[in-house]
Amino acid sequence: MSSRPNYSGIRATVMGLGNFGGGVAAARFLAEHGARVSVTDLRDESQLTDSLHALQDFPIERVVTGQHPEELFRECQLLIVNPAVPPRNPLVELARREGAEISTEINLFLQHQQGRLLAVSGSNGKSTTAALTATLLQHSFPEVNTFLGGNIGGSLLQELHRIQSDDFVVLELSSFQLQRIDADSFQPQAAVLTGFSPNHLDWHGSLADYRTAKQKLFRSAGRESCGIVPAGSEADFSSEQNWRIRGRKHVFGLQDSGEDGAFIQAGMLLLRTAQGRREDTCRLQIPRSLPGNHNASNIAAACCTAWLCEADPAGFEDALRGFSQLPHRLQKTASCEGIQFWNDSKATTTTAAVAALELFSGRAILIAGGASKGVDPEPLAAAIRTHAKSAVLIGETAETLYRLLTNASGEQTPGFQIASDFESGFRIAVASATSGDIVLLSPGHASYDWFRDYRHRGEVFCELVSGWIESR
Repeated sequence: MSSRPNYSGIRATVMGLGNFGGGVAAARFLAEHGARVSVTDLRDESQLTDSLHALQDFPIERVVTGQHPEELFRECQLLIVNPAVPPRNPLVELARREGAEISTEINLFLQHQQGRLLAVSGSNGKSTTAALTATLLQHSFPEVNTFLGGNIGGSLLQELHRIQSDDFVVLELSSFQLQRIDADSFQPQAAVLTGFSPNHLDWHGSLADYRTAKQKLFRSAGRESCGIVPAGSEADFSSEQNWRIRGRKHVFGLQDSGEDGAFIQAGMLLLRTAQGRREDTCRLQIPRSLPGNHNASNIAAACCTAWLCEADPAGFEDALRGFSQLPHRLQKTASCEGIQFWNDSKATTTTAAVAALELFSGRAILIAGGASKGVDPEPLAAAIRTHAKSAVLIGETAETLYRLLTNASGEQTPGFQIASDFESGFRIAVASATSGDIVLLSPGHASYDWFRDYRHRGEVFCELVSGWIESR
């Protein structure tokens, strides 16, 4: 691990205060350690109320909203960049040319934390897998602390004083965070890739660049660390660009591949390591709160990680029994008059939406669409044709999806409509539902065209569900 820096007296700019805690935590941490901190965000004060309030009791020299003043980037010695800021941003490049160190909230944490680091990333399933891993470790090792943070929400900078060398730190990392990860500080004991499919191409620019960011998950790992990937994932997308894992490779899946790793099949969990010299098996019932093969795969990845940390698999089933599905991730919201309502607002990728459609094949009245991330929408359109009973299309990509569906020739397609706003889209979906149907919000796209974020989208859906039930 690199030596810990001294922040006393340095000029630091936090670019992008945000509403998820990372910008606030970085500004507070630097101010507490003597830095001269300025904060800037393109949003106005009304959109940052909670974040600004959280900084009131800290000696922040300057807070600017609604713009990014150039002088804050020209004069700073340390620039902390919000993960959403894209590569090659001209203001970031200006600060770099002027000699500033470019860093992130995650890098600040990594430079100072002392715990046993476990990193989780992937195009889908990373939040659930990270939370499952933390749950298994908490249940298995009650005598030590397990900390969960990163992209899942909530900065761990404020917990640094509590994290000891024996504690576990489970970090969910997005491709945005991995893009700027500090290789000297990032040395995970285990690194998990839950899966890989095209995503965030509008931000990364290409599938190759997106993959390069994800590859950083394994690049800094030591020879004794563990790289945990889906079974068969080395063949993803290009046989010439296999995932390069420096440490001990393990795989996970729903069918025993004969490799080291974790496999769930026929109600049993099989765990294997050290080139097959060590094996464990135990009964494992998948909780009803985690439906679908994709969630079973997430459980296998988490079990593999916890077991490689010496957790006893005999306790895994009890630990999973108390696990609650994360909000907005294939979450059953309500049931009324035989109609079920499922909130899968976190399904911001085609792969996630397709998984939900396959789970409810033939029963789902799908609400899909949103802001484009530069990914081909045809696989989602194909899944709608195959699995949805009907579909309501929303947001920026509604017209594109509509054209793909109407241009499909020679195939029977479900009924579908474009909604002018989210509330009318919900009304259209409910109006066509009968007993036994599922009204499913699984957009397959980002939320930023109509909503603050996927959480806001899911909350609005739940409010509309509650209002409809009350009206009955």
